[in-house]
Amino acid sequence: MAKNIMIQGTMSNAGKSLLAAGLCRVFKQDGYKTAPFKSQNMALNSFITSSGGEMGRAQVVQAEAAGIAPDVRMNPILLKPTTDMGSQVIVNGIVLGNMRASAYYRRKPEFFPAVRAAYDSLAAEFDIIVIEGAGSPAEINLKQDDIVNMGLAKMVDAPVLLVGDIDRGGVFAQLYGTIALLEEEEKRRIKGVVVNKFRGDRAILEPGLLQLEELCGVPVAGVIPYLHVDIDDEDSLSERFNRDAAAKLLDIAVVRLPRISNFTDFAPFERYENVSVRYVGGVRELGAPDLIILPGTKSTIEDLKWLRQSGLEAAVKQAASRGTPVVGICGGYQMLGRTVADPEGVEASPGTVAAGLGLLDMDTVFHGEKVQAQTRGVFGTVGGLLAPLSALPYEGYEIHMGRSQETKPALSGQGGVYGTYIHGIFDAPGVADAVLAALCGKKGVDPALLGSFDLAAYRERQYDLLADAVRENLDMELVYRITGIKK
Repeated sequence: MAKNIMIQGTMSNAGKSLLAAGLCRVFKQDGYKTAPFKSQNMALNSFITSSGGEMGRAQVVQAEAAGIAPDVRMNPILLKPTTDMGSQVIVNGIVLGNMRASAYYRRKPEFFPAVRAAYDSLAAEFDIIVIEGAGSPAEINLKQDDIVNMGLAKMVDAPVLLVGDIDRGGVFAQLYGTIALLEEEEKRRIKGVVVNKFRGDRAILEPGLLQLEELCGVPVAGVIPYLHVDIDDEDSLSERFNRDAAAKLLDIAVVRLPRISNFTDFAPFERYENVSVRYVGGVRELGAPDLIILPGTKSTIEDLKWLRQSGLEAAVKQAASRGTPVVGICGGYQMLGRTVADPEGVEASPGTVAAGLGLLDMDTVFHGEKVQAQTRGVFGTVGGLLAPLSALPYEGYEIHMGRSQETKPALSGQGGVYGTYIHGIFDAPGVADAVLAALCGKKGVDPALLGSFDLAAYRERQYDLLADAVRENLDMELVYRITGIKK
């Protein structure tokens, strides 16, 4: 059976996902067959595996860091919020249904065997399992039937590193307070604390670290600096929303839908120094971009209503009439059609029919069975501005409840408006380049000014940079000792 180590945090967004990815990469580099594991993930950013199962994006990133293919066993329970009070519940990659939070917590013990079976199956195949917790282990109102933090650590007998976020302030109180609220058996599982996202001179921090060790009774296992690695993790969405919104040589505006999902679809465009990818939530923010993207969403009909009420629907239609290209992805694609109907009440009241933007000649109908599949192929004939995509290979995955009335090609379009059901469609070599080159041609600028790069090689380099930072700033001797592995 595999050895293991668990990364827990004092709060959400403490940096657990990225640190777990870094450890996955370090162990891979050191020759160990490593897999990530998170028993329950709550996220709108998901992925479809080669077997057609759905899992959280954070564990996909960690699997990539470990050099292995994503597998739903790495995230046996995925919760995708549909409302403020409920989520779509996905177990072992398959949709179980929508549940209110209260109903899910009542049924939670039913899912324990699935979590245990997934973990044991991975542990039989790998040398090390890097486990990520969720939220905080000190959420005392949720400790009953816990399967994501100390409950899971006890279940699989995992040593724990507790991570606090110094960038948000109060890190000493975070770490000490969390430990103080734990039961004695839980405290004994914590083998070290980690100060994460540190900026500045560590020497100034040292007196506090010594006192923290005395208070907590465990060593400070590391002080991780605020990392500037380009890796998609669960916490990066808010950073995208808050980044500099200044338009560059080419300007892409992504409509910031309230229930936006799979924001990683646009990552290829963000790599170019002279391309801005702005997330806009209002008409005034839209400006005059070179491309407008309607992204995926967990609630197409509700976000379509928001688009209309915010005035962005009218603004997008006006921009399209002036020749600004518009691309819709998944839910955004559905919005571009004539109607979106939900006869079975999949995400709205049964029988709901919402008017779309009417920019594409199609209608969408929701069905209870979700489409979940990886896909690849070659673009057919693409008309209009994006004609350079014709005959280029693409790959990605589909994950949607709605169906269009007829089979659609990888990229559908008329005039300057296009849509696709395929997430990750811009990732394949040459696709993002072709889109940007077409935009440059329309604008009359030289595409060479944008630059180009190998996306796969770039990602691998980012994982290596993350591993370098972990090795330099985390006590890896302690990590190997508490995992029980002799180097």
